[in-house]
Amino acid sequence: MTLAERILVVDDDLIARKALRRILSQDGYEIRTVGSGAEAIAAMARESFQVVMTDLLMEPMNGLELLSKIKKIDVDTEVIMMTGYGSVDVAVEAIKKKAFHYVEKPLRPKMVRHLVSQAMEKRRLKGRIQLLEKQVSCEDVQMIGKSSAILKITRLIRQVAVSDTSVLIMGESGTGKELVARAIHQASQRSDKGFFPVNCAAFTDELLANELFGHEKDAYTGATTAKPGILEHAHGGTLFLDEVGDMPLAMQSKLLRVIQERELVRVGGVKPIPIDIRLVTATNRDLKKAMRLGTFREDLYYRLNVVPMHLPSLKERKEDIPLLANFFLKRFNQRAHREIIGFSREAMALLTHYSYPGNIRELENIVERAVALVVGEMIEVDDIPEDLREIEVFTIQKNQSQIQSLAELERDYIQWVLDQCHHNKSQAAKLLGINRVSLYRKLKKSQLRE
Repeated sequence: MTLAERILVVDDDLIARKALRRILSQDGYEIRTVGSGAEAIAAMARESFQVVMTDLLMEPMNGLELLSKIKKIDVDTEVIMMTGYGSVDVAVEAIKKKAFHYVEKPLRPKMVRHLVSQAMEKRRLKGRIQLLEKQVSCEDVQMIGKSSAILKITRLIRQVAVSDTSVLIMGESGTGKELVARAIHQASQRSDKGFFPVNCAAFTDELLANELFGHEKDAYTGATTAKPGILEHAHGGTLFLDEVGDMPLAMQSKLLRVIQERELVRVGGVKPIPIDIRLVTATNRDLKKAMRLGTFREDLYYRLNVVPMHLPSLKERKEDIPLLANFFLKRFNQRAHREIIGFSREAMALLTHYSYPGNIRELENIVERAVALVVGEMIEVDDIPEDLREIEVFTIQKNQSQIQSLAELERDYIQWVLDQCHHNKSQAAKLLGINRVSLYRKLKKSQLRE
């Protein structure tokens, strides 16, 4: 049994509610009790329940009416109907409405515990099947790539999705941080609830507070009605805070309290509102450096960074560029009603060689532009933006009878970089990712012209 297994007891008889709480608490479930159908619906809006036990004869909403409403809220919630006035017709009607079981009062503790145990097992089995279906593939979120870096990310997504652990996604702009966050959500048990993305850098302090926490009526001039924030709307689902490194310190304190207490207070309000969310955050900033500078709270960092994920830049996964380019080509073919069959060898070589400071987002824009402008059925070099075409592509030449050694390849590449830099050795060393001393040593060893 997991810690999250909760039972909602609905009965207008206080003694019956207390008796069921006492019986079911023996098995470690979290028990909530309410006295009417309306209260039950309100409780289900605040938190999820695996099993609901409800009395049949209640006013003004009876058990069958409540059963129908429960199934509309969450079709997987198992409902056990209870009544002191049993009839075959009512039992058949309850089963038709997808009740798990129909039981007559007075209830026997052993029977109650057995029924609830069976209902919980059925609910667990449904959850496992749904989770396995979601983990079979990440196609819905387009995790494209075969590089070791992206395969590692895909495995990590599947591992962290099964829990509610906080995830901090780090990487350059355009590397697909929101895509990964959506993948985590879709592979999780919260996928039937909402995914709520918020860009923390897109709002002022006041607007961000109002966006996340909502406000009460008359909280400020113009607040004529109360308004729930995204945190409330995200109840039961996943909240994705992008650019969390840009969040103001005052808002960081409020977010920390939400994480710790699992509740919020609207702007201008005093009443705590309980919430149940999965938090995924992302940043392109160095949060450790921000902590040293005092612009990011250390306690919040450790709350967010339970599972860190570092997304590689596109230049670190060049073998994925052809796959991504063709994926985007297919997408924009469909949108523009085109039938472009692919990229010429020269065009793909140019795309693969480029360093992509804008990462995947930049590649997507390049392909979209090419699809819009191409005249023929193949994307050629002339369809690639001019600034990319100005880059000379370094190619490895070998005759048919001889394969170059690694030392020869390195020598030729260093010579090519030197030629591109007009033999500016400081610039060449920087491009090669080595210091000047190492470059001089390689030049001497390979007997290259300086």
